[in-house]
Amino acid sequence: MIRVPQVRVLDAAGNQLGVMATRDALEAAESAGLDLVEVAATAAPPVCRIMDYGKFKYQQSKKAKDAKKKQSVILVKEMKLRGKTEEHDFQFKLRNTKRFLEEGCKVKVTIVFKGREITHTELGMGMLRRIVEELKDAAVIEAQPKLEGRTMSMLVAPTPKKEEKKEEKQTEKQPEKQEEAARSVKP
Repeated sequence: MIRVPQVRVLDAAGNQLGVMATRDALEAAESAGLDLVEVAATAAPPVCRIMDYGKFKYQQSKKAKDAKKKQSVILVKEMKLRGKTEEHDFQFKLRNTKRFLEEGCKVKVTIVFKGREITHTELGMGMLRRIVEELKDAAVIEAQPKLEGRTMSMLVAPTPKKEEKKEEKQTEKQPEKQEEAARSVKP
């Protein structure tokens, strides 16, 4: 319900009909078989549009669904280690971390210190450096290692693949353009 005495009216095509009384605008909308919808309430006078409101709401819901389909959900997986993690266990965790990164997930690598291990945080930092070194081709550090209480953690994300795809497409297109140019030159 529009409770303002005057409104600026736009027709279904988007053309301005001018400033008119709300009652006249409602009559114009009814004569067209459409609805009068307030578009910009904060403007002086408020802007109203003559449109099919049901169709408008349907189109908005379709746009929202399409946007939701196109968005990608990035999961954050966590890999927990200890300061005294042995070599085999470290390699096992490293393989899983690589797999998570290949799936497109971010990985939070956490080293937990228990008891007196907290006095040897350099072991944890060395382990995180080693993980970074092993993952340098597959990951980018998003959050540098930091110590929070008894845990030291860092966040790694997969390397961006969009840039690689763009470069591949450009290299594929260049030979095609050269072939097309060569064809157009031949009589």
